[in-house]
Amino acid sequence: MQNHVAEVRAFNRFYTGVIGVLHQGVLDTPYSLTEVRVLFELAQRDHMETGELRRLLGLDAGYLSRMLGRFETDGLIVRERSAADGRRQVAGLTEAGRATFATLDERSATQVRGLLEEVGEEDRQRLVASMAAIQEILTRAPKARPYVIRPPRPGDLGWVVHRHGVLYSQEYGWGEDFEALVARIVADYVDAHDPGRDAGWIAEVDGERAGCVFCVHKDDETAQLRMLLVEPSARGMGIGGRLVEECLRFARAAGYRRIMLWTRDVLTGARRIYRAAGFEPVGEEAGDGFVEEIWARDL
Repeated sequence: MQNHVAEVRAFNRFYTGVIGVLHQGVLDTPYSLTEVRVLFELAQRDHMETGELRRLLGLDAGYLSRMLGRFETDGLIVRERSAADGRRQVAGLTEAGRATFATLDERSATQVRGLLEEVGEEDRQRLVASMAAIQEILTRAPKARPYVIRPPRPGDLGWVVHRHGVLYSQEYGWGEDFEALVARIVADYVDAHDPGRDAGWIAEVDGERAGCVFCVHKDDETAQLRMLLVEPSARGMGIGGRLVEECLRFARAAGYRRIMLWTRDVLTGARRIYRAAGFEPVGEEAGDGFVEEIWARDL
């Protein structure tokens, strides 16, 4: 945990330096970051109660009052009593205030555009997806995101091996032997690939790989589901079940009469997906700290 705390603090120092919020004036203006944020909130509506503004931004009442007083002196806002409740005060931007905010908004967009122009398209997508992940995790408010299921492309098979090695090491402590096993499975898939009998799928969320599964030939009547994986950031979206459905659909179309898979008893999330898709355990054997299980179902 302490290492993570240090990493987050280091990122905060780095990013505040990148966007220049440590300067007294933000975006070459006489306004601080907090003042710019107040102008932003006021620009989103015609009028806003000052109490609501204070609660939204977590500001001290006296500090906000002094700030609004300065804005009023500069001709950026007007303040008046609420028509609904005379005890409350509302504030709104003047034409000069909206013009000032428009300048700030355009300078901010130009600054970010300049940052992104120096980054390649692939890294740009990673950057934006990572920012969305930070927001989603810290607000604890995951949003529904669209995803696509597609056939593998060049580079995907290497990603399959890499992500299996990384994730299962982090989550279960499985080491190089497991990663080597996945690498062999991938190599066998390439060496023996028959498009009519074998297929694979990659799930993508926001342009980033988020999961995979493969259907391969076991024998003339039996297909085998292999290497189901869903990234932690994409779990809970139904991607695992959708990948398994795609595997079952392909196996039926390819003429298989049965499909089986290997899993381990500790993979509780995957086992829930398999059971929901109609698989049942049909055999097991002891492994090193876990139980190897065979699951199967008719097609």
